[in-house]
Amino acid sequence: MTDIAHLYQLFLQSTGVVTDTRQVQPGQLFFALKGPNFNGNAFAATAIEAGALAAVVDEEAVANPSRNVWYVPDALAALQQLALHHRRQYRIPVLAITGSNGKTTTKELIHAVLSKKYRTYTTQGNLNNHIGVPLTLLSVKPDAEMMVIEMGANHQKEIASYCLYTEPTHGLITNVGKAHLEGFGGEEGVKKGKGELFDFLRAHDGEVFACADFDYFHEMSKGIRHLHWYGTGPGAAVAGNVVASEPFLRVSMHTGVIGEIQTQLVGGYNVYNVLAAAAVGLHFGVAPADIQAAIETYNPTNSRSQLLEKDGNKYILDAYNANPSSMTLAIENFAQLRADNKVLFIGAMAELGDTSLQEHTAIVQQLLRYPWKEVVLVGGDFGLIEQPFRYFETSAAAGQWWQQQGCTHCYVLIKGSRSTKMELVLQAVAQK
Repeated sequence: MTDIAHLYQLFLQSTGVVTDTRQVQPGQLFFALKGPNFNGNAFAATAIEAGALAAVVDEEAVANPSRNVWYVPDALAALQQLALHHRRQYRIPVLAITGSNGKTTTKELIHAVLSKKYRTYTTQGNLNNHIGVPLTLLSVKPDAEMMVIEMGANHQKEIASYCLYTEPTHGLITNVGKAHLEGFGGEEGVKKGKGELFDFLRAHDGEVFACADFDYFHEMSKGIRHLHWYGTGPGAAVAGNVVASEPFLRVSMHTGVIGEIQTQLVGGYNVYNVLAAAAVGLHFGVAPADIQAAIETYNPTNSRSQLLEKDGNKYILDAYNANPSSMTLAIENFAQLRADNKVLFIGAMAELGDTSLQEHTAIVQQLLRYPWKEVVLVGGDFGLIEQPFRYFETSAAAGQWWQQQGCTHCYVLIKGSRSTKMELVLQAVAQK
């Protein structure tokens, strides 16, 4: 059995860490993880043959030190312990970000801002779970001056577990909404679960960035000595408001000598993501002009509030994920746009547990309040609700229908949970 000291030496000799043999590059350190439908131990030899420097397994029969295949009791725990050991080599700010909505956009904006002054490492894509967080930490190189770590969660104690090996010095919760209600056990469970980040920072005298507009943060942050408030009202040290959102958001800053920021983000709800990035940047001494430039040049390319023009129509693609909070905001924002011929493709929302039918019904009721050209509902509990809109079981079928309509000069919102793959609607358009 090998220990963390030996693993860290292997890590330092490696070109990086990998958990999927299909992605092995020469010189990498392979961790054989297990899941309900896979067992990485069975592929340890394959990883070595593909050029991995070494493999870490948790089935003793698979170990073969002569081939650099090393045994540990639990490969996932070893990966996380290695991440903690690596994180402790750095005496730099580590900012952890979580929240029900907007955490990836906020993370990307903050990374862009901090990178104007510091060598900043951050979560790539959506590597924000029990595997992705340690992989993110292990991607940090010796030249690091800042870390920005995104933490996703769908049940209580998850954020707390990430904090144990991330050891953040700073934290930001974007908001607390109706996301993963099934796993968290309701809205209060979401608040408690996300609040685990503040609990860690409170216990370790860390610093928190929080939105003063949301009353629950005033309660959740009690006992934290180092608080930095941002928002749209007078209670915020870094304040701003929406000037326009037709469709791109423009924000006027009241503090920080930044002035107006013209973003490439669709939706007025992104104002809080912009203010969070400005607050973090100002706190760490990034020049106001650099903050403005970083935010203005950020262009989302990850199915989050993207504006695309195809086949004579404009599309807002917000199909990475959805929950009742983000869905409500997206529909409301779309309703306020000054545009004709509005079409919505709304996919079902996942992980809502016993409240699922109720939450989908509420979305239907919201949609009924506005005069749309067309509403298309896709999958899940939308199929159980009596409603006047068009319905398809799958996004692919919805996309095929839309392709056949030949519509032009429409403004189209595409939104839904990851499980509904709403981007397939747009793929059908591309195949025209």
